[in-house]
Amino acid sequence: MRIALIGYGKMGHEIEQIALSRQHSISFKITQHNKEDLTRIHPDNTDVAIEFTQPEAAYEHLRYCLENHIPVVSGTTGWLAHKAAIEELCTAKKGSFFYASNFSIGVNLFFQVNEYLAQLMAKYEEYNVHIEEVHHTEKKDAPSGTAITLAEGILKHYPKKQQWVNKATTAKEELGILSQRLPEVPGTHSIHYQSTIDDITIEHIAHSRRGFALGAVIAAEFTSKHPGIWGMKDLLQLDA
Repeated sequence: MRIALIGYGKMGHEIEQIALSRQHSISFKITQHNKEDLTRIHPDNTDVAIEFTQPEAAYEHLRYCLENHIPVVSGTTGWLAHKAAIEELCTAKKGSFFYASNFSIGVNLFFQVNEYLAQLMAKYEEYNVHIEEVHHTEKKDAPSGTAITLAEGILKHYPKKQQWVNKATTAKEELGILSQRLPEVPGTHSIHYQSTIDDITIEHIAHSRRGFALGAVIAAEFTSKHPGIWGMKDLLQLDA
């Protein structure tokens, strides 16, 4: 495939290495320094775009791709207030759009474990639950998109929590997410159920960006051939 990289930071560099190792080519590398080149991306020179940028820029990047019939994969988080509009555009244009808050296969299995544990714990009133997430200092948004996905998975199955908040909280109806930003941390997420008797914790620790980048390239291979709106559950054929 010919892949356009919209965003060429550390993640973009990792994606490039994996894409080349899988016999793909890179048609464009869009950065802050050549962002006007976005308009040069067309179906005659690009088969799929992979977008990892900033929340404030993601919507326009995705809109451009879909309006110009370029299948697009996005891993940018923090822009999801506009996701419904992008999905509507994708449907109208009969395009292909793949979004994930995290492309790691391990993290997506962790999402499933998280929901299952929330179902088990919901009946035990003596436990309280919160989320902790740690990322590198270059990550702009907090909480992380992965932490939000984990929170949504808990809220779906844990009735006494009604909403998540990005802070420590003692309010019974609030699910606290504690965010830390430390140097050189690819991503750590943990779910803590605590009672006066014992604690139960599940955790995912990423050792590098490679797992995220590999998942993004596999998603691009899938998206280039399948019109529609997709996510990691579709790619991995996990239960919805």
